[in-house]
Amino acid sequence: MPFVLPTAADLDAAAALVYAAMPATPQYRWPLLEARVGGAAEVWVKHENHTPAGAFKVRGGVVYFDRLVRRAPGVAGVVTATRGNHGQSVGLAARRHGLPAVVVVPRGNSREKNAAMRALGVELVEAGDDFQASIEAADAFALERGWHRLPSFHADLVAGVGTYAVELFRAAPDLDTVYVPVGLGSGACGVLAARAALGVRAAVAGVVSAHAPAYARSLAAGRAESHAATTVLADGMACRTPDPLALDALAGRAGAPGLDRVVEVTDAEVAAAMRALFHDTHNVAEGAGAAALAALLQERDRAPHLVEGRRAAVVLCGGNVDAEVFAGVLAGETS
Repeated sequence: MPFVLPTAADLDAAAALVYAAMPATPQYRWPLLEARVGGAAEVWVKHENHTPAGAFKVRGGVVYFDRLVRRAPGVAGVVTATRGNHGQSVGLAARRHGLPAVVVVPRGNSREKNAAMRALGVELVEAGDDFQASIEAADAFALERGWHRLPSFHADLVAGVGTYAVELFRAAPDLDTVYVPVGLGSGACGVLAARAALGVRAAVAGVVSAHAPAYARSLAAGRAESHAATTVLADGMACRTPDPLALDALAGRAGAPGLDRVVEVTDAEVAAAMRALFHDTHNVAEGAGAAALAALLQERDRAPHLVEGRRAAVVLCGGNVDAEVFAGVLAGETS
């Protein structure tokens, strides 16, 4: 069955669930950041690093679990795969509903994200060398236990995370461009859904890691193509194989226009953006969280006509970065 982006009614229903669990997050203009970008009329930062889990994913978990327990009231437990933020979302939502949860992460995953998930009560399992391998391990765990296999991309997750984009567009209705990171696709699809639901005109620039360009290559080719994911900073964007439903939505094949363009950013550009966000706003951004600003700064230099005189927003999708990694970035390191 083809995927269709959430409608205005879907987003409103999701918002009622989200706001029962957390308040809306802020979007701010920071004078130092606008001065750094230079030439743009406005630069808004959507602070999804201010959610109870430090990332946008928590919204999707709230919505998915509410609907799951209504559809399957006898569900015994859930299993999912993650690099961290999705797992924290699952941990928070599972605890709200009294459900056990297994979260599978790749070996060598962020220690602090792992600790945060364990603190939420999940059973953390390390399996596989990358996210795709963890997905396969999660499939096996779900079958073995007879538990619900919670996907990383689903219409309910998109409806939940799309609520942040509704907040942003209502606070800043005259945006020209929104830069949004693309990991597996739920956040970017949420922005596309909100744009269509509210009828705003902003272009949506999807941001991928140049070291994990599967979505960029797939969108250019018109079909799903796997690609190695070697980024060392943007773990939230380290996707090896695109989700076909997300790919359809990003390409404009899900009932609403897709991405207007794709920007690839390097780990060096991400590190520079992490430093900029800290220096100019005193906010901590993980690699994926800084990717949107990295894309804006790249276009300022390489395609200034897309930035000069424009009103732009960057989605700071999360701030969950290990202390030693962030210290190294602030010291000028890329990895």
